[in-house]
Amino acid sequence: MSQGPRSGLAAVSSALLAMSRQMEVRDVLKTIVASARELLDAQYAALGVPDDHGGFAQFVVDGVSDRQWKAIGPLPRQHGILAAMLQEAKVERLADVRKDPRFEGWPSAHPDMSDFLGLPIRDGDEVIGALFLANKNCPKPEGSCGFTEEDQELLSILAQHAAIALTNARLYERSRELTIAEERSRLAHELHDAVSQKLFSLRLTAQAATALIDRDPARAKGELHQVAALAAEAADELRAAVVELRPAALDEDGLVATLRTQIQVLDRAHTARVTFAGRGVKALPSAQEEAVLRVAQEALHNALRHSEAEHVDVTLDRRGSGAVLQIADDGCGFDPKAIRRAGRHLGLVSMRDRASGVGGTLTVESAPGKGTMIEMEVPGG
Repeated sequence: MSQGPRSGLAAVSSALLAMSRQMEVRDVLKTIVASARELLDAQYAALGVPDDHGGFAQFVVDGVSDRQWKAIGPLPRQHGILAAMLQEAKVERLADVRKDPRFEGWPSAHPDMSDFLGLPIRDGDEVIGALFLANKNCPKPEGSCGFTEEDQELLSILAQHAAIALTNARLYERSRELTIAEERSRLAHELHDAVSQKLFSLRLTAQAATALIDRDPARAKGELHQVAALAAEAADELRAAVVELRPAALDEDGLVATLRTQIQVLDRAHTARVTFAGRGVKALPSAQEEAVLRVAQEALHNALRHSEAEHVDVTLDRRGSGAVLQIADDGCGFDPKAIRRAGRHLGLVSMRDRASGVGGTLTVESAPGKGTMIEMEVPGG
């Protein structure tokens, strides 16, 4: 540590504190990568979380611009040196990664890298990630690696704490998902008990009124008044249930944080890269926020299940006192007119109804082979 042991210890402490403050998995990954690059004074850093199919469920980089990252293309596979770190749980410190016999090249837009330090992140016996750095910012004699044994030891310490932070973040997200699932189950049970009882009473009363209508009109009239009262009670029960079914995270975290969390979960669960950007959006009325969330969920469901997209980008921008939601994918696209003629809607009718129900608009742009872009604009309060 060229800055000396005191400043080095302070840097480690700062990195560990930053990791412990994050609760969302992707935020933890970004903090780990940024901390590692700063701590070891490297030009590039990356962290990959492997999936079960030879690729990466998540891959976070630091030192590469968004434009460079898009130009590089699809995420790397688990091969070569990355595979060695993941499969053999082995530290790799190389003077020139390009000269290693396991090196298999990289895309043309990939930045040029030479000296390399990488190691697995382990949770017990399980390898849950691969952390690596490249291009140490220091003078390097010909054929030597800029990363030292001291750097390797420091990164190993960071990786141990990274495993704890990542595991904690995963447990936090899982606990939230379970809480939401339990709450939905409880509401579904209450809805079934309350509303089904009202509807059963309503049906019996209507049958009684039908039987009395000819022989005792006065009693039939009374039964019909009871039908009206029961129907009103059932409507009140449903209305209360709908209000309670409003996503709890919206009230707790707001629209931007709720969208970001849900999109991070989708990004982990699907092979497509799913991203989110929220810019300058103020709090909206609750009806608008729920409508935006539901439209985003429907559009993402379509993109991830039907479009065969590699990338799905979600943005939420401020527009006046309201907001504009965009969901764009690079998938197979479709002909909206043909979809309507075939009687299939892909949820478009529901999305338009949700938008118009809060005074907003919804537009859909798509064509076969051209991907799809859905835009929803809602007014503010």
